[in-house]
Amino acid sequence: MPLIDPVTMSAINPASQSAPAKTSSPIELLPNDLARIISQVHPVLLLSAYYLRFPSFVADPIPTLLSSLLPLAIIQAAYAALCLPATGSNAKAVKRGKLNGAKKIGDAPSANAFTLLFSFVLSLLSTPVLAGLQILFGAPITTHLPHTLLSSAHLALLTVFPLVYVHGSDGKKWREIASLHSPIDEVFGGAVGCFLGAWLGAVPIPLDWDREWQKWPVTIVTGAYAGYVLGKMVGSWLLKGRRIEFD
Repeated sequence: MPLIDPVTMSAINPASQSAPAKTSSPIELLPNDLARIISQVHPVLLLSAYYLRFPSFVADPIPTLLSSLLPLAIIQAAYAALCLPATGSNAKAVKRGKLNGAKKIGDAPSANAFTLLFSFVLSLLSTPVLAGLQILFGAPITTHLPHTLLSSAHLALLTVFPLVYVHGSDGKKWREIASLHSPIDEVFGGAVGCFLGAWLGAVPIPLDWDREWQKWPVTIVTGAYAGYVLGKMVGSWLLKGRRIEFD
């Protein structure tokens, strides 16, 4: 017997009642030992490479930023392919990991070539957008445009690339990310930390210290790398699964 609405005296269709909205889950690493090891080595490798290039970066930013893009792209691609589930495979990977336990290192999944390429393309396309955002936040608009574009390319590889690799073009997920309502994991945490670090990196630029490293965009890129590593660590350990609350 169908249910009757006591006010309208009309039948209630259970299918018409809205189901509770599903909440997204944090990204889990691939369920194998290799993924866990590389995830720990990844931030150390990034900071070590940046530290070694820092003197040349301060002395001549454009060639250093340009020559560092390929190594950064290789590091990020290896991290994504060996540690992160490609878009659409997160639930399956986690389920297999829970059912079968840790797998052998040789069973680590091969890189999804199309997903990697798609992620690189969107990272490239996002570079002018990030450069525009930097200009809106105070970057030089009439000078240092190559500096701004190259620093934005580094930001894109650190943030956009892994986000696209795990989330693809899922509009709902990207709305969560843009509104900072996505559950925190090492991918989202790294992105938030990177942008926050880049923003804080602008603080020393106007100070009257007369240091060579205060020139654009040395402190921005330095803050981005440091913030990315810190956000990645916080997202994978301390705050995993939580959401940013503004109340």
